[in-house]
Amino acid sequence: MPEKRVFGFNEIEYASHTDVGVKRSHNQDAHAAMPATDAEHWQDCGHVFLVADGMGAHAVGELASKIAVDNIPHIFSKYVKEGPIAALRRAFVETNTIIYTRGKQNSEFEGMGTTGIALVLRPEGAWVGHIGDSRAYRIRGGVIEQLSFDHSLLWELARRQDKRPEELTGIPANVIVRSLGPEAAVQVDVEGPHPLEQGDVFLLCSDGLSGQVNDRVIGAVLSALPPGEATRFLVHMANLHGGPDNTTVIVVRVGGNTEVAVPTSEAAAPTVPRLALLMYYLSRVPWAFAQLALGIVLAVIAIAMHATEVTGDIFAFIVSGMMLLGGIVTLMVQNFRESRDRSAEPEQRILQVYRQTACPLDIAAYERLLESAKALETDIKTRTWEYDVKAYHDHQKQAAQHLKQNRMRDAFREQCRAMLVLMESVHLYRGRSEGFKPSWDKPKSQPRHSDTQTGKPGETGN
Repeated sequence: MPEKRVFGFNEIEYASHTDVGVKRSHNQDAHAAMPATDAEHWQDCGHVFLVADGMGAHAVGELASKIAVDNIPHIFSKYVKEGPIAALRRAFVETNTIIYTRGKQNSEFEGMGTTGIALVLRPEGAWVGHIGDSRAYRIRGGVIEQLSFDHSLLWELARRQDKRPEELTGIPANVIVRSLGPEAAVQVDVEGPHPLEQGDVFLLCSDGLSGQVNDRVIGAVLSALPPGEATRFLVHMANLHGGPDNTTVIVVRVGGNTEVAVPTSEAAAPTVPRLALLMYYLSRVPWAFAQLALGIVLAVIAIAMHATEVTGDIFAFIVSGMMLLGGIVTLMVQNFRESRDRSAEPEQRILQVYRQTACPLDIAAYERLLESAKALETDIKTRTWEYDVKAYHDHQKQAAQHLKQNRMRDAFREQCRAMLVLMESVHLYRGRSEGFKPSWDKPKSQPRHSDTQTGKPGETGN
């Protein structure tokens, strides 16, 4: 999908890319993008993005993932008035029922399933609904954060043992313990809302990317390249690492003002009628206490009238009683409304960040990328494959110039573009058994402090 931009209410840029990989014959991944079309849609529903990774022999997984991307965004929009948490859960649960029922109707489809990871950007922040091991990331301030928990055997065992998944050995990483379709009932995780900041970059991906390219590399690429180039770069990088699985990525960059812009003509202060002002101030009066106070005053007057044998004391007692009763009733109604409003407020949620990895654009990252590009160029020349030599060297020269001027981000961006020229050539020529192992994501010596990953499954990190 070419890079697209949405203007007017919350400016975003987004792009997606999918590839079958090197080893697979069919692409069982699917993805969808449903951005808000106007300010009202943004306020009510927001921007919805989804990646699904199908599982099953032949075309079964492909069917399951297609059902997921066809149904989850629309079911979410159908129930969004109930709130994003309820709407996301209902979208996943109802889609699970559709896939499960479809599997039961045909013996060849039985047991088919798919992962699902949905990103919803709304005025209050980013929501993530997910099941399976497809992932959601956020890149902000030189750090990449994993916002979703892998529903895999490895991650579940790590959570139970209070360890990081990297600390466990001998456990296959691709064993899924939760997915859409195989079972009649399903448990869905909903995370958020993560507040939005200008410059935030969100990534949805299948495990074809996260299983082959480490978080530090992903974060660096997304920090440097715009969404359209970043999606192609990451998919090609996964394939250069062997491409054993389908790879799908969606990149969304938040820019501009996250609030809805109000037209100047609507923003001008209108002339308020006096009657409207009077009604406003009357609405601010605490009527319940006013009625109680007036009832007490009338009761005192009625008692005084009765003691002095002044006529009309019975009428004063009746009016004071009515005022006291009215005040009590009004107070009860107000308390009921306040308790109802409090129960309708969104629950306070802990924002989960399951893993954080520093991904700085420094000289070490630049040099690793440069070395990897040189190695890939040598490999291409050895195979006598064609590539755009001029474009490659132009980007190399621009990168070197930016580096001399100490403009590291620009230098890294141009070096990525040079690498992208080579990777797209490999994509055109490679055979099913071809492979290339770039070295730029592997440190030469001991890991630097910025390369370490922090946070255990289930920990909160911000």
